[in-house]
Amino acid sequence: MAFRWSRVAAGSVRRLAAGACVSASLAHGLQLSRELRLETRQDLEERVRMLETKIKAMELNDLEEVRAIASIKLAAKQHGLDIAGGTIRRTSSRFCLGVEHGDYNGTELFGVGTDRFIWMAYKPNNSGKIRIFSQNFPGEGVVEFQPGQVPAPKSSSISETWARFPYGVDFVLRKSGFDTSRGFDAVLIGNIPGGGMSRSASLVLNLMLTMLEINKNTLPDGDFRVVKMAQQVENDCIGTPCGNLDQIMIYYARHGMGTRFDPKTNKVSYVPLGMDTNEFRIAALDTGTVRHGLEKTTYAVRVKECRELVALLQQSGYKVQSLGDIKERKTYDEILAKFGKSHPNLCERLEYIFFAQERFEGMVKAWREGKIEEVGAIFRRDGIGLRDEYQISGPELETMVNIARTIPGVIGERMLGGGDKGASGAILRPDAEQALRNAVDTGYKRSYPDLADSWLWFVFTKVIYF
Repeated sequence: MAFRWSRVAAGSVRRLAAGACVSASLAHGLQLSRELRLETRQDLEERVRMLETKIKAMELNDLEEVRAIASIKLAAKQHGLDIAGGTIRRTSSRFCLGVEHGDYNGTELFGVGTDRFIWMAYKPNNSGKIRIFSQNFPGEGVVEFQPGQVPAPKSSSISETWARFPYGVDFVLRKSGFDTSRGFDAVLIGNIPGGGMSRSASLVLNLMLTMLEINKNTLPDGDFRVVKMAQQVENDCIGTPCGNLDQIMIYYARHGMGTRFDPKTNKVSYVPLGMDTNEFRIAALDTGTVRHGLEKTTYAVRVKECRELVALLQQSGYKVQSLGDIKERKTYDEILAKFGKSHPNLCERLEYIFFAQERFEGMVKAWREGKIEEVGAIFRRDGIGLRDEYQISGPELETMVNIARTIPGVIGERMLGGGDKGASGAILRPDAEQALRNAVDTGYKRSYPDLADSWLWFVFTKVIYF
């Protein structure tokens, strides 16, 4: 069973050639060895160690992909879905570096795509029906429906099933004027953590781009309508009051680059990383807690609070559309003096957003210059703001953060994503990985014995593109 491969960012289709990637990296390593003959033995050994780490990471990622494809093939056979000779689309996870919770507050955004994915193999059929099976929700069986005939958005009958995502994508595409009439068979599987890494956004983008392609709906590469429609699925069909951070960071991800987004102009730009990605790791520490959709969490409360403060400021004559519009210290101090006593909780939300925006340029600059210690320090300070000022974290998340902070070589840590439950994140040196793993395995289990078998560890070995 041969597949074509489709990547989101470039929109290209290719055949898998993992062996060629490894060979190219080995050849590059030989070239490095020739160039480093004049370096000290210690420097050379360090470079060799980094190269070995890089090759090992590539092999692990290739193995994950091989396992995913094998699982997809087996599921297709078991459930009578014809995907032979079809296409595989892979969409990534994301890691937000700043400003977390800034999308619905009108701030600039900065983040990267990471190497945890959703893979979906698909092929058009002649049945006039869409038939999809998820290996992550095997108990729900094959989701089958006729395009254009889906339950109404936010229907109680589908509120607890993953099928609300393909239903929502079909609904939004049709509402936006796109044809979705052609049926297809599909099997998908993902290894993205369940909280903080934007699994739902990755799923929506994968489904949306697949339906567009199958029905020959062409959009220019990087068309921002894809982001807007994907957000609309989450807002209007799932009921999640999210902004567009997740969709942007996944859809526009580029290899080795940080993605920067300006909401005032909808401009996406790329910031090259000023160092080798093998000099650090990004870890997600999934707490093993059950996190319901964002619409059922403190996230929704914070969205409401921020909008409440904006409305209050507008009534008082401030020309703002979002908290992100407040960038001058004089204006900030004036607002706190005026509303600090009457609305202390709302002013605390502003405090986080205001100072996170001040730190934003420092984060981007440090990334560009390869100062990963500064990136980590800003990441850590943002976490303190999320915990104390925005008050969006949770006890399990902070336990993970506190454990990580004690490990030499961990240079930054904080909660990730919507908050309450889910995952915390850390930026660390490669040689700190095992120590952090051991500390979490001991400390987190001691703090939450009922979650001892539920927490998960994910290390993202590289900044990726699709």
